[in-house]
Amino acid sequence: MREIQFYKTESGKCPVEEFLESLTAKQAQKVTWVLSLIEELPSIPSKYFKKLVNTNDIWEVRINYCGEIFRLLGFFDGSQLIILNHAFQKKTQKTPRQAIQIAELRRRKYFNNRKPK
Repeated sequence: MREIQFYKTESGKCPVEEFLESLTAKQAQKVTWVLSLIEELPSIPSKYFKKLVNTNDIWEVRINYCGEIFRLLGFFDGSQLIILNHAFQKKTQKTPRQAIQIAELRRRKYFNNRKPK
């Protein structure tokens, strides 16, 4: 079973949590449902979770609610731990390059600052 955690910045902020708090209750409920699928299903449909091509191992959680599209970006730490580090409402077909760059930067910071197990 996979585990999802939210990335925290050096100052203690949690960008994904802050994004989720900005959503309506129904939107947040849908996001929570999709995150539960990712944690619990042995095989996740790419409709909800897929690796982004041409990135530094960035994965995308995909949520569609009443025509609104939300994306949470993150990466794996090992085979079962997913760290989500960026979230946004998608307005175009392609994932914005700037969003991917933010996720990649936070991934690098995470692994640079991680304490050895």
